[in-house]
Amino acid sequence: MRRQGLVLAFGTAVISGVSVFVNSYGVRVVRDATVYTTAKNLIAAVVLTLLLAGGVLAGRRTRDEGGRRAQRSSPRTWIGMAAVAVVGGSVPFVLFFSGLAHASSTHAAFVHKTLVVWVALLAVPLLGERLGLLHYAAIGLLLAGQVALGGGLGGFRFGTGELMILAATLLWAVEVILVKRLLDAISPGVLAVARLGLGVVLLIGWVAVSGRWSALIGLSAEGWRWALLTGLLLAGYVATWYRALALAPAVDVTAVLVVAAIITAALDAVVKGTVVTPQVGVGLALLGAGAGLITMARSRRTPAVAQ
Repeated sequence: MRRQGLVLAFGTAVISGVSVFVNSYGVRVVRDATVYTTAKNLIAAVVLTLLLAGGVLAGRRTRDEGGRRAQRSSPRTWIGMAAVAVVGGSVPFVLFFSGLAHASSTHAAFVHKTLVVWVALLAVPLLGERLGLLHYAAIGLLLAGQVALGGGLGGFRFGTGELMILAATLLWAVEVILVKRLLDAISPGVLAVARLGLGVVLLIGWVAVSGRWSALIGLSAEGWRWALLTGLLLAGYVATWYRALALAPAVDVTAVLVVAAIITAALDAVVKGTVVTPQVGVGLALLGAGAGLITMARSRRTPAVAQ
């Protein structure tokens, strides 16, 4: 099961890398980042809902992918899905894109890619995941690779933008833990719809109260085309990511997602003609090595949590 989860995680990383590249174009068309992310999240929510209704994302009622007995819906699961929508599908998006307006893209990328560190810190006590030396080495390589890609992070400081992006990253780390616990009772497909479906309702509410409603409903045809493209990518990202979490440890899945930076860099080089400097090459190599170590590492769960 873990191997299947890691394969899905690598697929998620590929989708993420392509999405980051495509979003760099789309956000220029829809200049308001909050309106843009609301539009693409709406598209993604509709796509996932249709797929779930058609049975494509539906999980078996008797057992989930990990072989554990599925539970009936309860107030706890409904509260959990609402929490996923808040900490995963709405608030962090507003914080992240608002933070981008005040922070450099390099610093923002580094702060966001510390997600694996926060997930590891939470997964050990809350999920009972036990990490080996290979995990710590892999996380170290992944962070070193991000520092190299950021040019050594000269002049880095925690300003308003960086703090907002850190807050978003911490919320996404909490989301990973919540999803991992909820997968005992809810299929990945249902959780994915809850994350984006309920989340986009909150985003639309924020757009309305922040005075951006006219910008959303007046979005140009070109803007909606970009939202459609990136929304489809987002739907694929969430669907494969949640299913990977159902099959593999949270730390492993999150660490593999860092590979997305390699995909984005490759697309920048091929399409935009961006020169890969030696320092960037070192950074990408470190990321690849870190992801490789994760595939070799073995995470375990304590019996108390695994039951």
